[in-house]
Amino acid sequence: MPPKSLFVPEGVEEGDRESVVLSVAEVEALRLVDYLGLTQDDASFKMHVSRKTLWTDLQRARRKVVEALIHGKAIKIEEGNYILDEER
Repeated sequence: MPPKSLFVPEGVEEGDRESVVLSVAEVEALRLVDYLGLTQDDASFKMHVSRKTLWTDLQRARRKVVEALIHGKAIKIEEGNYILDEER
């Protein structure tokens, strides 16, 4: 889990805040591929999902992050079914 689960653009008041929601799986796909530089094959293996599922999560997450940046929306990390690796 990321240490923070809400990222808000500077100057946005809580009542005026629009947000996009990223699932934990989407954030993990971004972390493995875009941050750590793993191939999609390696990332899907680490996440115990198919390459297609990883690709779908990655594309969805990228679109949401870009939407948040372009439109000044907050980014929330929540929802989704997942098992932390130490629980496996």
